[in-house]
Amino acid sequence: MAARDHSLPPGFDKNTIRKILVIRLGPFGDGLLTTAYFETVKRFFPNAKLHYLIKEPYHKSAVRHPFIDKLVTIPESQGGRLRYLMERLGLVKRLRAEKYDLIIDSQNKPSSQYLVLLSGSRFRLGYDERALSWIYNIKASRAPKRYTASRRFDILKPLGIEEEPFQLYFPIPDDCQGAIDRWLYAQDLRDGRFVVIAPGSRQARKKWRTDYYAAVADQVQTELGLRVVLLWAPKEKEDAETMARLMTTRAVMAPPTSLEEGVALVKRCRLLICNDSGLNHMAVTTKTTTLALFGPMNPISWSPSTIFSHHHHLYVPGGVKLGDGSFGITPAMVLETAREILYTSSTPVVEEAG
Repeated sequence: MAARDHSLPPGFDKNTIRKILVIRLGPFGDGLLTTAYFETVKRFFPNAKLHYLIKEPYHKSAVRHPFIDKLVTIPESQGGRLRYLMERLGLVKRLRAEKYDLIIDSQNKPSSQYLVLLSGSRFRLGYDERALSWIYNIKASRAPKRYTASRRFDILKPLGIEEEPFQLYFPIPDDCQGAIDRWLYAQDLRDGRFVVIAPGSRQARKKWRTDYYAAVADQVQTELGLRVVLLWAPKEKEDAETMARLMTTRAVMAPPTSLEEGVALVKRCRLLICNDSGLNHMAVTTKTTTLALFGPMNPISWSPSTIFSHHHHLYVPGGVKLGDGSFGITPAMVLETAREILYTSSTPVVEEAG
């Protein structure tokens, strides 16, 4: 097999790149993890503006990002196929009007590739692994699997950019943090002596058993002496309510929160226990000590623990095959891991409200 050509096309000069578009359409976790290399890109292309194309509502994972100059969003489609087609034609027109010098397609699927093809961009960077890779004139190969945020750097190698230490950013507006701090004050939860448990997930297959979460919450309160706050997203309230009913002790039900307020709550807690979900990645931005419970997905790709020391996970290979929603993880395993995390010297100090 002939070697793949990953050389830069004629005329490519990083100093002449003025406008870059990165494409990652979603969902929340992927939208956030893709931003891992944005700071590096901005430093490598000192004269360039960086725009980010992402669908709504997933764009919320990237709002106020310090290294994004403009969010280009795709609204949720409200109509049928004709409406969808018209919206996409409008999007292509918007992209062409921006006159991007370089497009980085981190989505690498037909849904993004046709946008790259029709964008009018002179330089088009994507992976070399799919049938439509011919639309790219700069091609990258993926390295072996590792934490997804780190692996996102692979696409930059043809540009001469290697992976480097990174942060994930999700700045919390002062009014959102203030609202949560006032709520915590009213609940007498100001001292950080509480654990947030989020039993829900947008994907049912990733949810650990609700009755097991209830058992863990009871033990956290009775054995570890920490109060438990149940956090839920709009479509996850039933999971939190079911968990509360199954508990023998009383937890604190979080109020309805925006994404920003939910992250603000996570920022104040001593420990977050959750499923393999977008919230697990959001907790990276607040440097919150976190224990994530993995089922069908391999933590090699999706656990931040290999990069960020305050993140931890439990995973039993083959556990999902039990078919009982436990993933092979017992409440006792979670409690003992939480105990070990909480009472080691490496556990970060919780940032408290002023």
